[in-house]
Amino acid sequence: MSEKRFEKAAFAGGCFWCMVKPFDEHPGIKEVISGYTGGNVKNPTYQEVCSETTGHYEAVQITFDPDVFPYEKLLELYWQQIDPTDEGGQFYDRGQSYQTAIFYHNEKQKQSAEESKQKLEETGLFTKPIVTKVLPASDFYPAEDYHQHYYKKNPERYNAYHTGSGRKAFINKHWGERS
Repeated sequence: MSEKRFEKAAFAGGCFWCMVKPFDEHPGIKEVISGYTGGNVKNPTYQEVCSETTGHYEAVQITFDPDVFPYEKLLELYWQQIDPTDEGGQFYDRGQSYQTAIFYHNEKQKQSAEESKQKLEETGLFTKPIVTKVLPASDFYPAEDYHQHYYKKNPERYNAYHTGSGRKAFINKHWGERS
């Protein structure tokens, strides 16, 4: 019997607290980790990333079984969690570390991400251009333990943040029942 073949995906979508729950409990998703990627500092801390001096994005790294939950399905779910037209960050959180990006791990992921972005642009769902970047994956550094699965550890604070930041209303307005 052969071992399952898992792949990695990485997405930046603003505050990583809000990016874990949508992916966390689907068949084929083995693990979702909050962390930092895309920057030039090894093993950055949350404070360093928030200082906007490391070049890192807050992101999630997803380990998934592509036979059960294909990468294209991850992309579809990703787009429904963000404002892909916001160059300055996401919702309440501003700055480069909160910008959106898809980090591809191979050429197939790159092609799928670019096609997915183009399809979203063509839907006309958004009046402004889609500015989410498609970038090569780089080292991923897990965030501190207190950030991992924040929605489970602190459900009241998570829900208040998800609503208060404007993310929930944006998702409902643009995606409604599809999200």
